[in-house]
This record gives sequence, structure tokens and C-alpha cells, in this order.
Amino acid sequence: MKQFLLTVAGVFVGLVLFLVGVPFLLIVMAAGAARPAPVPAHSVLHLDLRGGLTDQAAQNPFAAFSGGGGGSVMSVIETLRRAESDDKVKALFVRLPEGGIAPATADELRLAFKHFRTVGKKPIYAHSQGLYPSGMVTSTYMLGAASSEYWMQPDSSFQAVGVASEAMFFKRFFDKYGVKAEYEQRHEYKNAVNPYLYSDYTPAHRESALSWMGSVYRTALTTAAADRMKDPAVLIRDLEAGPYSAQEAQAKGLIDRVGQVHDVQTLALSRAGKGAKLIDFDDYAARSKRPTTKTGPAIAVIGAEGPIVTGTSGSASPFGGESTVYSDDVAKALYDAAADKDVKAIVFRVSSPGGSDTASEQILAAVKAAKAAGKPVVVSMGTYAASGGYWISSAASSIIAEPTTLTGSIGVYGGKFAIGDALARFGVDTRQVQVGGDYAGAFGSGEGFTDDQRAKFAGWMDRIYAGFITRVAEGRKLPPERVREIAKGRVWTGEQAKQLGLVDELGGFYQAVDKAKSLANLKGEVRLKPMNGGQSPLEAFERALGVSSTSMRTLAASAWILGDPRAEAILDDLATARLRAAPGGASVLADTPIH
Repeated sequence: MKQFLLTVAGVFVGLVLFLVGVPFLLIVMAAGAARPAPVPAHSVLHLDLRGGLTDQAAQNPFAAFSGGGGGSVMSVIETLRRAESDDKVKALFVRLPEGGIAPATADELRLAFKHFRTVGKKPIYAHSQGLYPSGMVTSTYMLGAASSEYWMQPDSSFQAVGVASEAMFFKRFFDKYGVKAEYEQRHEYKNAVNPYLYSDYTPAHRESALSWMGSVYRTALTTAAADRMKDPAVLIRDLEAGPYSAQEAQAKGLIDRVGQVHDVQTLALSRAGKGAKLIDFDDYAARSKRPTTKTGPAIAVIGAEGPIVTGTSGSASPFGGESTVYSDDVAKALYDAAADKDVKAIVFRVSSPGGSDTASEQILAAVKAAKAAGKPVVVSMGTYAASGGYWISSAASSIIAEPTTLTGSIGVYGGKFAIGDALARFGVDTRQVQVGGDYAGAFGSGEGFTDDQRAKFAGWMDRIYAGFITRVAEGRKLPPERVREIAKGRVWTGEQAKQLGLVDELGGFYQAVDKAKSLANLKGEVRLKPMNGGQSPLEAFERALGVSSTSMRTLAASAWILGDPRAEAILDDLATARLRAAPGGASVLADTPIH
């Protein structure tokens, strides 16, 4: 009887999955089969940056349903490269955000804008409805300055007067309520946990923050001055004397024109030719996608965006919107690229603030293996490549960063919060039992470290830090003493890191591609081959619906019960595709070779 009920329950679940999953699959299939409309003969592309960009395109096919389906820097610059040689595209119209853009994002987009204008010989019209002192607003201004015409809405606010950063410190609050922040840092510039340990900036914390902020600020405004053909000192003086209205900013030569969004759109379309149409940027990207060349020499492109953790994306929620670097996936992609006979070099795009040291070491080992296989690995740094992000980059054949990439942070920290005293004030008592050595209970939340536990934990942190120093020294061919001198957990901009020998060149993704071609002795047109070791869209679909191999059989039984031949055919196709994407098979979706 029990088995019968389990069978009935399984069939019922299968029916529910079938009724939900099959319509979804039909929609996906129909969307894939639909041919995009042709691009109009006279088109102006509309790129809206107000919603923000990730660095890299989401690998998760369901990201669009979880708030993670926005555009990416990589997709924008790749689409602009196609658009600049497309005779149907006459211009680009850009909507700028009112706040700040991540500095390295602005740097990468600026390079793409300059290439579009100089190589494609096509104008860019930028429009802003105001610039407010939120985040790195000077980077937003720099990007607008790279356009052919920089417009602002009448009477809007121009407040690109500088850069400020604010931190909240919790030490006195913790002292008042009995919370102990038990952390170790290696070393004084590794300040991520300073807000828990102090009530104000330490001298090292203040020095580090002002250093990288000043570097970002100077770089953005020096670049903006060059693009607007103004003396940098004059531009900085005028900006810092603000804020202004849009009309006042125009009078000082900080922008070109004042007008409504409709005004600049109308002008851009009239200049583009008779019957010109405004085309959404993402829409154009889909319409203009070119077939991928499957043969010949290639440069593999492997991405890593977000915190670095151990494991695989298969263990994550298929509807998660946040980017994460899973060490199994990235390492697999690197090993696959090393074994692919068509791949002659690898561009490793890194935009990560760091994470697990063991996960970082797994990825670094794969980078070294790719180099040992004769495949040069060029790192292209995005918004940041700090701490673990630098760890995984350190052994690359060459490192290329944007001037305002935040990198370095060669250091470690770790610890715990001891909240036993705080909870006791509310009648909650924390007690711990343990067997084995004293260190087994070191990370209990009730009490702080004992002297012996602190000594052992500090020794562990010292070993990790020493290993980090060793890897950077070996990868960058620097004396360990020199690395210790410039490390200490300090964050550097790409411009500063180049002067210190932590970065080889300043530039963006396509500069990294050129470097990879040079190191691999490749000439002429070379195809870029995106590779990643994560789950395929089909695997994500299965996980989203809980469709394991057992569930697939239940679904098949449901289709048989319903007697619907169309459902049976769809399930047959799904099962066949699943076999193609299975480990060891030649995944059609991922374009990975058979090993």
C-alpha cells in the first residue's frame, strides 16, 4: 500500500511538472525558432545605462526572472564592435545615470565609445537628466565627455564636484551591547573588518582610502579633459567650483548642449537619414548576432565575476541573480581550454573582490596548468580584481587592468563575532560542549578566543598570508620582500598597480585580446570562443523544475497517461538533449570538446 501511494504521489508530481514545464518549454522553443526582425537601413542605437551593468553576461539562463537579467559591460563592448562596422547603424544615443558608474566600467565603455567614433566614424549622443554626488559621479561625467555631443536636460543639476566615501563604525555599539569582534588581519591595510574593530579610520585605513579615491578622481578628470580638449587644471577647478545648473555647465564648456531627451533623439534621427529608426541596444544585439565560427585558431574567453567560492554552480539556486565565481566551474573551463587543440591562448576576464583562499588556489592551479600546456593566459581585470581576485590572476602570462580597476589587497582576514554576553542580557544563554582538542570549539559564538585558540588562529592566518605572498612573488617574478612591502592588504588602482609591478599594461578587454594574439603569435582575424564550466541552460531548466533523471521518467509516464503525442515528442527531445549535455558528452550548447 505504501509503495502504491508513493507511486501515485510521484505520478501526481510528474503531472504538475508536466503541466508547468511543457508550456514553458514550448514558449522557449517558439522564442528560439522566431527570426529576429531585420535591422532598419538607417538606425540609431539606444543604450540606456541608468539601470546599471554587470561586468559579464549572466551564465544563468533564468537570471532575467530574478532581477539579474540586465546588460553587461562585455555584451555592450562586443555589440559596439559589430555596430561600428554595420552600415545600417548610423549613430549611438546613450542615456547616462544620475549617479556614479563603477570607475573601471566607465573606463571600459569609454574605450568602446572611442573605438566606435574613430574606427566606425559614427557619432555618439549622450544625454543626462542630472549629475548628483552619489558614488563615482566623476566617472559618469568622464564617460559623457567621451561622446560626440554631451547633452543635459534644462535646469537639471550638475554636481560632479568630487568624490566622497562614508563608513559606519560599530565598535562603541558593540561595546555597549556586549558584542566582541574577534578578528585577525594581515595586515594593517586589510581594513574590511575595521568598522567592527574601531570607532574611526585608522591611519592606514584613511591613507589607503584617500590614495585609491584620489587616483580614480585624477584619472577620470584628466581623461575627461583630454576628450573635451580642455586643460586638466582648468577643468578640475571649474568642476570643484560647482554645483551648477545645466545651463551654467554649458556656459563653462563642461557640456555641449541643453535640451530634452526628445530633442536629442529627434536630432540624432534627422542626421541618420530619411526614415531613421531608434533601435533598443539589446534588441540590436539580438538581431545582429553573427553565427559562431566552429573551426580554426581561437582565443578562449573565460569569465569570473563575483565572490570566489568552492563548488559548482549546479549547487546554486537556478533563479539566483547574483554573480558568483565557482572554483570547480572556472577551473574546468581553464582545463578544457588547455586541452582544446583549436585554442591557442586564453583571455581570463576577472571582476572579483575575493573570497575563499582554497577556491582561489584551485583556480590558480588551473591557470598554471593552461600555461604549462603552452596556452598563454592574459588576465583582463574589470571593476576589481582584489584579494582572491588578484590571487587567481597572479600567475597569468600578462595582466591588463583599467586605470581605475581596484586590485591588489594582497592579504587575509578572518574571525568571528562572540555574542554570548549580548544575548545573556536578553535572557538567552549560549553554552557549548565539545570533544577533542581545545581548538574544536574555537569558533563558537558564545565566547571569544582563548589565548591558545587566538595563537593557533593567528598562526593559520600567517600561513595563508605567507602563501599569498609566495604566489604573487612567483607569478610576478618579484622578490618576496618586495611583495611584502607593497602588500599588507592594501588596495591599489590599476594605474598604481602598474607602477608597482602588479599589473603589466593599462587597457580593456580588447587590449587583452591583442596581447593574447601577440603571445600566441596569431595574425589576422582570430575567433573568440567563450568557455565556461557551469551548468548548461538545459541543466538549469531541469534544476528549476526539479527534473532529475527519476523525475524525467515520471514526466514520461505522465505523458503516456495523457496520451498526447506532442508531449511525448517534446519529452523525447528533452531526454536526447540531456544525454548530449551529460558529462563526457559533446555539449552542443557549451561548444566544448569531447575528452
